[in-house]
Amino acid sequence: MTSGRAAVRDFDIEGTSLYNDVAMANHAYLSVWSRDYSEETMLEEFRALLGTIPFSAGQPGLAWLVVRAVSPAEYPLVEVDLRGQAVGPVDVIELMREHLNADSAYEVAANWDLWVFDTETQSWKQQPQPLELICHGTEYDDGACREMGHFQVDAGIEHLFTGHARILGTHEGITVTVEHPAEAEFLAAMTRPENFREYHQKTRENIQKLMDWMPQIERALPVERYRLWSEGEENFEARLDEILAVR
Repeated sequence: MTSGRAAVRDFDIEGTSLYNDVAMANHAYLSVWSRDYSEETMLEEFRALLGTIPFSAGQPGLAWLVVRAVSPAEYPLVEVDLRGQAVGPVDVIELMREHLNADSAYEVAANWDLWVFDTETQSWKQQPQPLELICHGTEYDDGACREMGHFQVDAGIEHLFTGHARILGTHEGITVTVEHPAEAEFLAAMTRPENFREYHQKTRENIQKLMDWMPQIERALPVERYRLWSEGEENFEARLDEILAVR
């Protein structure tokens, strides 16, 4: 089965954060299943999904296109850098149509703006963060879409929505293991109430941006069901609800 992270790239993200290593950090996902999904409908529905992307103000537009056949282990059939080009959802779907097949997957990367704590300046910045959307053909990777979703959104680093070291939410008495000096510095800063309040608020705003996007997807697609999940949380959606509930 696909791992859910095939072509995410770090597109010119500025600043330094606790989570600079995008490849190694846990990620957050949205899986979407569509009614009557088929080879005939999937690209048109993918176009509609791409039309809902809340693009970064500083780095708008689609950034990358990858087409894969059979499985993630295969070398990409197509890999196109779209940065700096005025390419919209209709244009990129036309490129995909040349490789339309039920055993293929279509990956599109973009950027959206999220709040990130910059450890160099000890301040919050709303920065472009990588976003990836995948359309799984019904036969791709032995039918991985049944488990992973007809469409899958890699929303980025999990901790941008859950907070670091589980300090947000209603958990009490949790012992945090510090593995990096930047973590120790960050946790020390969070002992100050004003810093903690700001951290909670910025994380809530990131969560709300994700939550606000989902109704747009439901209006654009014949959604049968969806699932919010992550690589580090047993119940990612419940974790988000917990953080939003704390005032």
